[in-house]
Amino acid sequence: MKKLLFTLLLAAFILPYAVAQGTLEIGQKAPEWVFTDSDKKDFTMNSWPGKVLQINYVDPDESDLNDAFNDAVNKATDVDKIIDQEYFKGFGIVDCKSTWKPDGLVRAIAGKKAKKYDTTILFDYVGTLQKEWGMPKDSYTVVIVDKNRIVRGVYKGKIADADIPPIIDLIVALTKE
Repeated sequence: MKKLLFTLLLAAFILPYAVAQGTLEIGQKAPEWVFTDSDKKDFTMNSWPGKVLQINYVDPDESDLNDAFNDAVNKATDVDKIIDQEYFKGFGIVDCKSTWKPDGLVRAIAGKKAKKYDTTILFDYVGTLQKEWGMPKDSYTVVIVDKNRIVRGVYKGKIADADIPPIIDLIVALTKE
């Protein structure tokens, strides 16, 4: 009886955590979400139908961590024209739960990034993607999903310079599918 009680008690503490923590894996369909931009307009992944998505999930304290990667993607899109803008959208989701910074400052930082990269910045105020996608706290994660919202790449932390060309090649290939 004691073993059964101990097992039930242990399960009561562990199971909710295990169920709440999703893990985004390559090859699976990315679970949908709804986030707002600074104008309180709602966006989902379906806001960009038929496009390959580069989703940057960013703790504002780490906002510059992958600038080299984003600069390379911009160059591949705007200068080299090897990524077709008709079939690609890169954007950011700010992980507001992971920062000590006030929301006003976070929106100011996001506004500068949105202007620099001519993109959309959305806000995850409660850590939704930490729970549903298993995104790490206090980090910078890049997720690549294809036109059907299947996860094709998950890159946590700083993307090494040597890894940038293969990721761009992946994006190029996905836009041609």
